[in-house]
Formats: sequence, C-alpha cells, structure tokens
Amino acid sequence: MVIGLLLALISAFTFGSSGAVAKSVFATGWSPAATVTTRMALGALILSVPAALAMRGRWHLLRRGRTWLHVGLFGVFAVAGAQLFYFLAVSHLSVGVALMLEYLGPILVVGWLWLVHGQRPRRLTLIGGVIAMAGLLLILDVLGDVQVSTIGVIFGMCAAVGLAVFFILAADESNGLPPITFSALGMAVGTVVVSLAGVVGIVPFHASTADTSVAGIAVAWWVPVLWLGAVAAAFAYATGIMATRMLQAKVASFVGLVEVLFAVLWAWALLGEMPAPVQLLGGLLILAGVVAVKLDEPSPAPVVELEATEAPAGEVAVATASADATPEPA
Repeated sequence: MVIGLLLALISAFTFGSSGAVAKSVFATGWSPAATVTTRMALGALILSVPAALAMRGRWHLLRRGRTWLHVGLFGVFAVAGAQLFYFLAVSHLSVGVALMLEYLGPILVVGWLWLVHGQRPRRLTLIGGVIAMAGLLLILDVLGDVQVSTIGVIFGMCAAVGLAVFFILAADESNGLPPITFSALGMAVGTVVVSLAGVVGIVPFHASTADTSVAGIAVAWWVPVLWLGAVAAAFAYATGIMATRMLQAKVASFVGLVEVLFAVLWAWALLGEMPAPVQLLGGLLILAGVVAVKLDEPSPAPVVELEATEAPAGEVAVATASADATPEPA
C-alpha cells in the first residue's frame, strides 16, 4: 500500500509538470492538439520496448476481444478524450473553471462504484470528497472573475468523464496486460484519435521548430517536447496505472487530485507564478480529503489458514489452505 501511494504521488508530480512545460511550446506556435499528439506518440514509442518485454508469455492476451475493448476505451476516453476535451473547455472557460470541472472525475468514480458495483460510499468518504473539492476550489481560485459558458461546461464534464475512465480502467486487471503495456497501447490509440481530430479540423493542428525558453533558459524546441513525452507521458502513465492497480480506483483518483497542487508548484518553479496563500491552503485540504478517503477503505480480509491435521485411517489429511490463494493462470 505504501508503494502504491508513493507511485501515485510520483505519477501526480510528473503529470503536474505537463502544463507549465507545454506553455513553453505553446509560446512558439504549437497548438494543443499537436502538443498532445506528439506527447502521446513519444510516450508510446518510449514504452514500446519495455512493453513488449513485459508481454513475454502473455502475447495470447492480445487475441482477446476484452483486452482490445479495454485498451480502446482507455485510449479514446482516458488518454485522448480527457486531454482534448480539457483544451476545448479552456477555449470557452477560464483555465481554473475548466480544471475544476475535469477534476470532478474522482466524484464520478465514487458514483460509478456505487451505481454499478454497489459500493455505497460511507460517511468518511463523502466528507473526504467534500474537503478535497473545497481544496481544489481554493487552489484553482475560481471564486474570482469566472466565465460561464454552457458548451464549455459540457466539454469540461466530458474531460471529467475521461479522467474517471482512467482510474476505473487502470484499476481493472481483468485484461491481464502488464501496466506498462497497457500504458503504451493506450497512448498509441490516443495518438491516433487526437491526430484524426486535428486532421478533420475539430481542433487546430500546427507545430514549430523555433527555440523556446524554460525557466528563463533558452532551449531547443525538442527539449520540452521530449520531457512531455518521456516524463509527463510515458513515466507518468506507467506509474499511474501501477499505483491505481495497487490502491484501486477510488483511493487512486483522490490521490490524483494532488496533481493540481503539483501543477501549481511546477508553474511557480518554471514560470515564476507564485502560488497564493489560499492555494497552499487548498493543497492542505486536498491532502486532508485524501487521508479521509484512505482511512475509510475497508480493512483487507484476514488470511485464514487451516493447519494440516493427522487424518484418521481411510481419510485424507486436510491440506493447509489460504483464503488469498490465487488460481493458476489459464
């Protein structure tokens, strides 16, 4: 569990860098769609070799329809959809409101687990959710001059659905794919989807090879692009999926809220945007909400072992058994 929390925080930390780093390429003429496509393509390429190595002895999984259904849904909604709809929301709303809408995803995860799996949220989970959302409001400082657009709100909610799908599918191990392989395939599908969105004109699609500046240092255009693909995509998605499988969807989604705090800190370090005291308070509230949700997790079922006993004549001895024994793979 500790490893899962650590991986989730590392994933949130690396994901949080994407906004501040992407700003450096936006300034040279890159469109959001081109940036997202390049980021996903690089991430999929970087993970391709380790993803293939992780599939040794499991290539038969790619013949299952369920596997490709999961990969397709993850690539379309969690990778392409979450990012594309967020950028569309930003074109109609302030960045703060758009982010607030997208990060309603954890609330959608709780609702999904309740409606589909009957996991009714307990009181502490509800309290933690309210505290975390309040903290998110403070970090994004949406209580100021807010723009309101119906279509923008719709796009923002679609981005929230994409974020919720990320946590739900990342926690589902039924397809049998290793996390790193699932990440690579999902990013490959996302690359195709966003590319098509740019080709058909849903979003502007253009790039530039002009030099840019990161944290006041002049660098070649490929430096921030490589960071976005290698760190903020390949590494972030792989660690995020591994963490979600360890923590499960609900807890992982609330830990993911910390990404917003990390995004503020990255903007402070790279762009000189000093976070306001109210944003720091919001970060503490998010952490408090995550702790509340984590404390509300049910305790794991105790391991039951039956000690071997001496069998009477004509009977077979009872073998030692464990409640958490796992069956042999088919």
